Amino acid sequence: MRINLLHHLSVLALLFAQPSWGQLQPLKASDDGRYLVTIDDKPFFWLGDTAWELFHRTNKAEAEAYFRKRAEQGFNVIQAVALAELDVLNVPNRNGDLPLLNSDPTQPNEAYFRYMDTLIGLAAAHGLYIALLPTWGDKIFKDSWGVGPEIFNPENARIYGQWIGSRYRNRPNIIWVIGGDRNPREGSQDVAVWRAMAAGVQEGAGGSDRALMTFHPQPEHIEASSSKWFHEDDWLDMNMLQTGHCDDTPVWQRMEADWKRLPVKPFLNGEAIYEAMPVCFDAKNLGYASAWDVRRAAYQSVFAGACGHTYGSASVIFFSEKGEHFFSDLYSWQESLDLPAANQMRHLKALMGSRPARGRTPDQSMLADEGNNAFDYISAIRGEGYAFFYTAHGLPITVNMGKISGKKIRATWFDPRTGKATVIGDFDNKGWQTFAPPYVWSPVPGHRTDLVLVLDDVGKNYKAPGL
Repeated sequence: MRINLLHHLSVLALLFAQPSWGQLQPLKASDDGRYLVTIDDKPFFWLGDTAWELFHRTNKAEAEAYFRKRAEQGFNVIQAVALAELDVLNVPNRNGDLPLLNSDPTQPNEAYFRYMDTLIGLAAAHGLYIALLPTWGDKIFKDSWGVGPEIFNPENARIYGQWIGSRYRNRPNIIWVIGGDRNPREGSQDVAVWRAMAAGVQEGAGGSDRALMTFHPQPEHIEASSSKWFHEDDWLDMNMLQTGHCDDTPVWQRMEADWKRLPVKPFLNGEAIYEAMPVCFDAKNLGYASAWDVRRAAYQSVFAGACGHTYGSASVIFFSEKGEHFFSDLYSWQESLDLPAANQMRHLKALMGSRPARGRTPDQSMLADEGNNAFDYISAIRGEGYAFFYTAHGLPITVNMGKISGKKIRATWFDPRTGKATVIGDFDNKGWQTFAPPYVWSPVPGHRTDLVLVLDDVGKNYKAPGL
């Protein structure tokens, strides 16, 4: 009895001794359905990092160091999986615990989930949300590269969903992500399984107002989004896309499809090209993804209307040592924490947070020429008295003025690598105006001069972009 009492007291101490918990609030869709807000309606820009094997392959000290670093870099959401991909049902976590007894979803192992409790609390202490996947998709559909085993059906998926939803119902930093890199198969019960798990999580978590939920698909085609299967489901609060790991993907086209869907729901690119990962899984012929590749996917997604973006680096997703996996050919996960784009994503978050989110809409009609492919595409988005344009190659941008308010417009270059803003000058808000970047494009990786052009209604007195 004394041991049980001490255990319960230690759990309570963990729950109530997190200094940042009071600053974190559950999230929801804005009233216009275009972005995320906290429960007191403050805009929330999702800047995620991919840490799929966090609960399975880190110890507490490593996890805390990881959280500290990502929080310092401006991330606010960590995507992680309870029943993770790397044979978690047979290979224990760093404490020696498996997540399930007898690989049975109705028999969770308390020791494994108690450690998850600890890490979720540590994340909250660092101001981080956990986008929690109850399971990876290989536990439903193994496919050719998965480990599995396939253990879920609609009945036990609902039971497991209720259990895990109830366990974390009072954690304000939980976002629920159903799915896990598997698209439902036609003619299978996959959709029914995922719906049952979502229903169970929602029931356990205490209803729709307590459980922001989305679904993580795999890349396939222009409909590689949760919206293909679940858009009209009540439990799906926002759509998630995966544009995958090739460098020539027209990510904005994927985003445009979800922007146009009704009913309107927020959406984001939850898995794009990973930094330092073999491009299209083919290092020999295509090399490794650069920071420029990662920035392009991020800015082209967000300027197409996404409510945020998730970054990933090859070694961190599995917390791999160098050479352990082909994902980690170049760096260990500790080294990868400081890759260039990992330190540059904060500038996208700062830029979007420096102007009002309400009324923001993609608008390619502002451009005389938007380019032809992922490498030279120019993205345009405008809001209340401002417009942003992202040029992947640092090409001149010719703008149809008069699309935003104001007689005079202040033009500024914003550098997505440094966050530095350089004012160009003030211009009449009429006719066509060409803005030539101050740099010449370089083919050398790491020196590619993608830029953001910011146009502001002078009368709005906006602060410098990104501050």
